[in-house]
Amino acid sequence: MSLRDRLSETFEPWELKYVEQSYDIIGDIAVIRIPEAIAYKAKEIAETVMQSNPHIKTVLRQTGPVTGELRLRQLEWLIGEKRTETVHKESSCLFKVDLEKCYFSPRLSFERMRVAKQVVTGEVVVNMFAGVGCFSILIAKQAKPLKIYSIDVNSDAIRYMKENIRLNRARYIVEAIEGDAKEVTTKRLLNVADRVLMPLPEKALEYLNIALMALKPTGGMIHYYDFVHAGRDIDPIEEVKRKVSEKLQAANVFFEYTFGRVVRKVGPRWFQVVLDINVHEKINRTSPLY
Repeated sequence: MSLRDRLSETFEPWELKYVEQSYDIIGDIAVIRIPEAIAYKAKEIAETVMQSNPHIKTVLRQTGPVTGELRLRQLEWLIGEKRTETVHKESSCLFKVDLEKCYFSPRLSFERMRVAKQVVTGEVVVNMFAGVGCFSILIAKQAKPLKIYSIDVNSDAIRYMKENIRLNRARYIVEAIEGDAKEVTTKRLLNVADRVLMPLPEKALEYLNIALMALKPTGGMIHYYDFVHAGRDIDPIEEVKRKVSEKLQAANVFFEYTFGRVVRKVGPRWFQVVLDINVHEKINRTSPLY
């Protein structure tokens, strides 16, 4: 039964229209969205979610969008244990995370595995926006990279990333680095990477030239994520390609798009898009273009 079906006996028809069908389950915590119009029904919705998922120990309400440089959720406790920390299992990996202090989305699990399956033995990977280390650790466990430099500006995310590296026995492959990806790359990661991950849509275009700097002179692969607004007659993937192409052409590199897809819809006509960009050759550059 869907959440709406379970609530249909106690909710008015107009109230059911406000109930969101999907919600995130992260470890033993459920995160649900409840519009203000039915906020007075929050506890009842939370109780139904918990009854539907016996392993859930806590239900939190996300009261606003993911915001700020650290992309944090605004959370309100509803029922269960009063905590925001949990351990999430994905593809035989364990990820410890505090949902109030670190960004984490279980909805990117397909993307994490898709990228991991592309990594070739012996590669050096730079993850520019690593969070608690999900992409990095999954790659370390599923492929055989030589090294993964895993960067994040959030000190709490770095703390959990180090714990996750230990939990998943990936310390000889994944290195957690606290700092801004621009500064870290220009100081110590120039021309080292076969592959660069950019899983932070808000910053991706701004940092694209930094990703080029991290790639080896012979080039490599960039996994680029972005948000785009696309009207009815506009292809969101082509719209992202358009602005990325302008940036790459200005940087004087030879490239091709090997893959692109809509990862998910994030709002009315707003989409999250991923592009896999194969950079064949780049000029010798030691400072970014602005």
